[in-house]
Amino acid sequence: MKYRLDRYGNPVSILGFGCMRFPLRRGKIDMKETEQEILTAYRSGINYYDTAYIYPGSEAALGKILQKNAIREQVYIATKLPHYLLRRPEDIERIFREELQRLRSTYIDYYLLHMLSDLESWERLKSLGFENWLAEKKKSGAIRQIGFSYHGNSEMFCRLLDAFDWDFCQIQYNYMDEHSQAGRRGLHHAHEKGLPVIIMEPLRGGKLVSRLPEEAKQLFATNSRGWSAAEWALRWLWNQPEVCCVLSGMNSDAMLRENVNSASRAEAGDLGLEDQHFLQKVASAINARMKVACTGCSYCLPCPAQVDIPGSFSAYNRRYSEGRFWAKVDYFVCTALRKNATSASNCIGCGKCEKHCPQGIAIREELKNVCKEMETPVYRFFRSVLRLLKIF
Repeated sequence: MKYRLDRYGNPVSILGFGCMRFPLRRGKIDMKETEQEILTAYRSGINYYDTAYIYPGSEAALGKILQKNAIREQVYIATKLPHYLLRRPEDIERIFREELQRLRSTYIDYYLLHMLSDLESWERLKSLGFENWLAEKKKSGAIRQIGFSYHGNSEMFCRLLDAFDWDFCQIQYNYMDEHSQAGRRGLHHAHEKGLPVIIMEPLRGGKLVSRLPEEAKQLFATNSRGWSAAEWALRWLWNQPEVCCVLSGMNSDAMLRENVNSASRAEAGDLGLEDQHFLQKVASAINARMKVACTGCSYCLPCPAQVDIPGSFSAYNRRYSEGRFWAKVDYFVCTALRKNATSASNCIGCGKCEKHCPQGIAIREELKNVCKEMETPVYRFFRSVLRLLKIF
């Protein structure tokens, strides 16, 4: 296993264990299989385990296994505060205590604000006394490092990075999202501030392995490197020194061992120009069914109506390259899970964006298509529920 250093010089395994999708048996976490996988990961050198308050049963399962095998002190636990569920200042302490109890621990190594979406959400959290609460927890050692996970565009991500003295951050990033979400711009901005970046969705929920078009499959099968589609995606990330740790939801022994083998060989700078060009061909094959030729450059931003134009087009294109479900989840997360929605339907037709688009995209017309395809009655219903419950 290879390691990279966090902000304070602690070695973090370049492969982290994502604990959102533990193996299930009859609808419940299969503790026997899960324990075997975590112990295999631990013995292979993985020391970073990522869970969250809202992952059903995950924190409790992880805590029980670490305590049973007396390895809590040898690993790092990352878990998350669901700020969108907070109503009163005391809710922060209540949820944190519940997490400690589930994890059977007296401290959290890496604590994240889960899906921090915009500056308004951060200001709301501050108004609940979060900064003073955090200062006390860090002083006592109950929280070792503080960060946030993020889904959204690079502009807002960079603004959130600058809003507080964070210790680390977590973003969705892969060779298909190089210029969408926080993207390469966000990755580099975090690195410039000295922050280690944890990567989630390196395989887009497995779609960069299981939902590849035939042309992409053939490209991987005939490449002289002999790497699997998963190894190519992981190595593309590890090739970048700005990446600290890549999370993978490894819910099978075969997947775990393949990723560990990849992590034992990968180094920053391993991929040459020929490799980069190869992955560009793969990306082009995946994007062959793209509806909008958006590169995610963000020259169209900021939008006066707050539309996340690159994010909207990314999810819209994903709908045609990977299928409906995850594309609509992606769109909902990027546009609805924030205090002020950034939906395509916000467009006021001013045309300011089109004056700056290098691709010459008819953005206003395309946003109408996005709205028609992505903002279904289900989308509008759940967005209304969020507003009714005053979530985000």
